[in-house]
Amino acid sequence: MTPASKEMIIRGLGVSPGIAIGEVHVRESGSIAVPEYALKGAQVAKETHRLDQALKTAQRQIALLKVKAATMPSSAAEEMGFLLEAYEQMLNDSRLVRGAFRRIVDDKINAEAAVQAETNEITAGFAALDDSYIAARIDDIREVANRLIRSLTKSHVKPLNTVPKGSIIISEDMTPADTAQLDPKQVFGFATVLGGAQGHTAIMARALGLPAVLGAPGLLGAVKSGDKVVVDGDQGRIVINPKPSTLAAFEAKQTEHRRRLGRLARLRRQPSVTRDGTEIALGCNVELPIEMPGVLTSGASSIGLLRSEFMFMNREDIPGIEEQYKGLRDIVKAMDGRTVTVRTLDIGGEKLAQSITKDIGDSAQSALGLRGIRLSLKKPELLEDQLTAILRAGAHGPVRILLPMVSTQQEVRKTRDVLKKLAAKLKRKKVTIADPLPPVGVMIEVPSAALTADALASVSDFFAIGSDDLTMYTMAVDRTDEQVAELYNPLHPSVLRLIQFTTEAALRARIPISVCGEMAGDPRFTALLMGLGIRELSMSAHALGPVKQRVREIDLAAAQNRATVIMAQTDSGRIAMLLDDFNSLV
Repeated sequence: MTPASKEMIIRGLGVSPGIAIGEVHVRESGSIAVPEYALKGAQVAKETHRLDQALKTAQRQIALLKVKAATMPSSAAEEMGFLLEAYEQMLNDSRLVRGAFRRIVDDKINAEAAVQAETNEITAGFAALDDSYIAARIDDIREVANRLIRSLTKSHVKPLNTVPKGSIIISEDMTPADTAQLDPKQVFGFATVLGGAQGHTAIMARALGLPAVLGAPGLLGAVKSGDKVVVDGDQGRIVINPKPSTLAAFEAKQTEHRRRLGRLARLRRQPSVTRDGTEIALGCNVELPIEMPGVLTSGASSIGLLRSEFMFMNREDIPGIEEQYKGLRDIVKAMDGRTVTVRTLDIGGEKLAQSITKDIGDSAQSALGLRGIRLSLKKPELLEDQLTAILRAGAHGPVRILLPMVSTQQEVRKTRDVLKKLAAKLKRKKVTIADPLPPVGVMIEVPSAALTADALASVSDFFAIGSDDLTMYTMAVDRTDEQVAELYNPLHPSVLRLIQFTTEAALRARIPISVCGEMAGDPRFTALLMGLGIRELSMSAHALGPVKQRVREIDLAAAQNRATVIMAQTDSGRIAMLLDDFNSLV
């Protein structure tokens, strides 16, 4: 075996599950050398005209992509449609476009340099926030900017719809529009140096059913076109020039994955009940409207957590009541009678919207500062507009209102008072709203809320445990900080006791309780959560099938017995062992 063909493993982020085996097709980088030069006199008007023509060209390209999107599988088509509409809006009027025109006139530089400079300024500000949601929006801005620059420089990237059958695309980056060109019958999977799990490219890959690994540094230097390669979307690995034994092992995994997909597809129409007949409601978390096709095909009983921040991010202004109402209405109507739980704004901490937080200083950036319901109550007009939109959307289907970052009863009471006053005002104006008023629930994500769950239950209609933040705040660990990330442990006795305390308080008060953090979407934790009394879980759409399968394997009485044993432990290692031992018995 020559050194060039030696087996090598590159690791990245597995963003779309499955095993792809094929030959490498290295896609040349889409990066463009952007010239910059000074303008004189009449050249300024010429450059603004060039940028205007480039905008029209990009708009035509988006229109053609819309036509192509209509021929894609239904879930991918709808997701691509939402994304292309966002691109159209950015090309019509956005900070990027306005800033580029301004730089041509004020800085007297050429159009492509103006677009590049404005893009760099916007993305640099966003990148400093270190948030996966923001990172995905950065990708969108760069995609629109690159379209403009390619048009201005007459540069073109070769299309991906002509690659040989069985290809694995390897590239520095893949935009959602690039991904839309891929035919799953021709291209078996892809991997890139850049990208993350929350971006539109990852969502598109899952919609198309293409195994994908993103964010794999060093990938381009390790492969060449024609190499044999395996893309493991489950474990986030790219295996280059696999040995025969390695290849055989992955082929077996590929066969098992296909069988598992078939079983999970059949499960969509099966009830989510334990072996002894207890129903466990499985809902979906939704961050962006483009995720809705996946929700609708997953068999979800509800949207257990709709993150409303998508309407406020990546913009300079604050959406009005009508825009918020329409965005929520479309999601409520799509669920066709199944409940949608709308979390009010959780802006703050890592997730910043400058249009809202620009006047409150550093407090908005702190995980312990002015965020969640604290910020909404501090800005009553913001809360009133959002509650008005939710009330109106509730006329189209059942909705619930979930309050984030709650730590006191008073925060819930104040919100309820605002909701009642708004409802009375809208009724006087003959505006159709939810009737009866939507239930108001509390997000249990800080220790004080868990420890006073009895008191909060007296003013709440339901609880939703945010296990991610609850673990972070309880352990005083920022899990994005690699220096302390190993201390982040949802199986720590302190975290489990807070979950148990909260659950028991909800059961005593006879109010519904769910878990909507990462624990809910991991089959490893399903039996433990059920054993503690949880009967409702909310997760990402792609996690619902495996969790439902686990639910149907469990005997609830046995899970309760094991939970009792686990809660008597004081060592997280012992807890993990007892849980994994129970899971291995099925």
